[in-house]
Amino acid sequence: MMPSRGLTALLAASLAALWLSGCATGGTPPTHYTLPDAPIADATPDVSADRLLVIRPIRLARYLDVEGIVFQLDDITIQQAQGHQWAEPLGRQLERGLRDRLAARLPGTRVILDGDTTRSDTPLALRLEVNRFQGRHDGMAVAEGRWQLRNADGELLSLTPFSLTTPLETDGYPALVQALGQDLDRLADRLASAIKRLR
Repeated sequence: MMPSRGLTALLAASLAALWLSGCATGGTPPTHYTLPDAPIADATPDVSADRLLVIRPIRLARYLDVEGIVFQLDDITIQQAQGHQWAEPLGRQLERGLRDRLAARLPGTRVILDGDTTRSDTPLALRLEVNRFQGRHDGMAVAEGRWQLRNADGELLSLTPFSLTTPLETDGYPALVQALGQDLDRLADRLASAIKRLR
């Protein structure tokens, strides 16, 4: 019969092995994040409004089209977080977030996503390319890319780059996601101004 001290040691070793195997296989579930919601527009959108803005599917740089939140370690090194992930694809969050933010900033315009209309003549279409949407080693949230605005004939009205940075208020991924949401707010401000100038 094994002494109780030996049994205790065996149980402790077994538990340690189970814990280590759990860590090796990702036993701790990742934390999931969504971008902050946009404020709801005060007025109910006018479904019969003549001015219509359609947001085309957003084009993400390939390294951003992943589950993990991306962090830039230095000038050339990018890391995708394993334990901190987007709750849904980043492109979808950006499309929905832009729709809601632009609707709040353009009360006379009906803003919809590409699949939400059956009209073949789209008065105004927005295409966004995002090359950076990540944290950076200097404590900044970075959003970079460019937007295109086209009319119903497909004519290019505007091709404009954007580069936005927001400092993180504290360390950690929650602060990074909040700061990226602020980048998205400021991008919507710039887009709304550009769209108003086209009138």
